[in-house]
Amino acid sequence: MAEKFLFLVLCLWCPGVISSSGLVRVALKKQPPDLFSISAARDNGRAGKYVVAQQSHAVLDDVSLKTSLDAQYFGEIGIGSPPQNFSVIFDTGSSNLWIPSSNCYFFSTACFLHPRYNHSQSSTYSPNGKHCKIPYGSGFIWGYLSEDVVRVGKLHVKNQVFIEAVTEWSLTLALAKFDGILGLGFREISAANALPIWYNMVQQGLVSQKIFSFWLNRGSVSTEGGEIVFGGVDPKHFRGNHTYVQVTQRGYWQIPLGDFLIGNKSTGVCSGGCAAVVDSGTSFVAGPTAILAEINKAIGAKALVSMDCEQVVSEYGDLMWDLLISGLEPEKVCSSIGLCSHNNSWRGSEIIKEVVESKSAGESKVSEDFFCSSCEMAALWIHTKLLQNDTKERIFIYINKLCETLPNLMGQVAVDCDSIPTMPSVSFIIGNRSFELNSKQYIRRVRGGHSAVCVSGFVPLEVPPPQGPLWVLGEIFMEAYHTVFDFGNLRIGFADAAWY
Repeated sequence: MAEKFLFLVLCLWCPGVISSSGLVRVALKKQPPDLFSISAARDNGRAGKYVVAQQSHAVLDDVSLKTSLDAQYFGEIGIGSPPQNFSVIFDTGSSNLWIPSSNCYFFSTACFLHPRYNHSQSSTYSPNGKHCKIPYGSGFIWGYLSEDVVRVGKLHVKNQVFIEAVTEWSLTLALAKFDGILGLGFREISAANALPIWYNMVQQGLVSQKIFSFWLNRGSVSTEGGEIVFGGVDPKHFRGNHTYVQVTQRGYWQIPLGDFLIGNKSTGVCSGGCAAVVDSGTSFVAGPTAILAEINKAIGAKALVSMDCEQVVSEYGDLMWDLLISGLEPEKVCSSIGLCSHNNSWRGSEIIKEVVESKSAGESKVSEDFFCSSCEMAALWIHTKLLQNDTKERIFIYINKLCETLPNLMGQVAVDCDSIPTMPSVSFIIGNRSFELNSKQYIRRVRGGHSAVCVSGFVPLEVPPPQGPLWVLGEIFMEAYHTVFDFGNLRIGFADAAWY
C-alpha cells in the first residue's frame, strides 16, 4: 500500500518458473516511471499510516491499511478456472489480494479501465459473503470477498479468499498500470481476517521453505528487473552473507532500527528506539520529518514545484513573452508551446489566487502535470504584469521570486543533478551492520518535460509513539540489498544485492 526520477517501475510479465531446487521464481522486468507516478506516490504517502488492523467479525470490515499506491512491481497472476489474468503489485506492506470485479459500479472509473474478474465464468468460484473497505491516501477500494484458485507462476493456490473490488475511488488507481494488489504481509493486518495467499502457499505445501526473497536488478541495462523467489533464495542474487534481524511486531514486516546516520554522523533520532517496516510496495524511503529536513539541507534539496516553475521560466520565458506580446490569450500560451494538451482546462486564475495572494495556501490546486501547471502560472503572471506596464526584466525577477514561494504541498524535493557525486551517504544500523545508501542510490534521475529532473528518494512519515518513530524501507533500499522474508523464523535478512 508511485515518477520522474530513476525509479524502477518493475513489471512481472514472464511466467513463473519452478527450478530443480524447488524454488518458484517470478521474473521481473523494468519499466521507466513518469512524473505523475511520483506525484501520486508522495500524495498518497503524505497521510500514510502504518497501524495494526483491528480484527472484526462484522459483515462490514473497514480496516485502515497502508496508504501508498506507489509500488513498482507488476506481476501476472491468474484467478479462476479457466484463469483470468491480472497484473498485481507484490506488496509486503499489505496482506489482502484484491482485483477489479465485473460487478464494479458504473461510476468507478478505475475499475472499468482494467481487466475485471467475472466469477460466473469460473468453475472453481465460491462466494464468501463478507464486505470490506481498504482506504488509501487519495481514495479507497470497496468490495466483497470471494474464493477461487489463484495461479502465481506455476503454483496453483486453492480456495484463496480475495476481494472483488466493485468501487475503486482513486485517480491513482484509474491511471495505474497494475490491476490489483497481492499482499505478502501478515494476517494481523488482513481486511476481514482473510488468509493471505502466502499463508495458503505454506499450508498447502507449495513451497519447500517458508521463505520468499526479493532481488531487484537495478544495475542491469537490460529489461530484466530481477526476481521474486518463493520457497528460498538464489545465491546468484546476492554477495556475502545475510544479516538477519527478528520481526518485532507481526502485521507489517517490522524490525528494530538501531540508528540513522547522515555522512557517518548519528542523527540521534533512534536514541529512544526506532522501528522500520520493509515494504516492497513503496518506492521510497520514508522517515520522520525532522530528520528528512536534515537530509534535504545536506543535499541542497528544493521543492519540486518551485524547481519546475523556475525551469519553465528559464527555458520558455522568452517564447511565452513573445506570444503574450503578440496578443495571444494567456490560457492558450502553454498549449501553443507544447507544455499543455490542447484540450487542457484552464486553471491559472484559481492557482494564482491561492499562491500569489496567500503564499501559505494550504490547499493549492497544483496540477498533477507540474510543467503544465508551472507554465499556466507563469503565463498569467506575465500577462498580469504586462497589463501594469512593467518591464521585461522586472517581470521575470518578480516571477522567479514567486516560483521560490510556491508551497511544497506534496513533499516533492528535487536536487541539482550535477551535485549528486558530492552528496553525503546515509546509513541504517540494522542488527550488527551498517547498511549504506549512496547518493546515486537514493536520488532518482527522471525525465521532466524536455530535460532531466533529479528527485530525492526520501519522503516524510510521521508515526507517533508507541509505534513510532517509524521508517519505511521501500524499493530504494531493497534495490541495494537483497531481502529475505523468513516467515518460518519470523526474521528478515539483508545482503548486498548482486547486479548483472
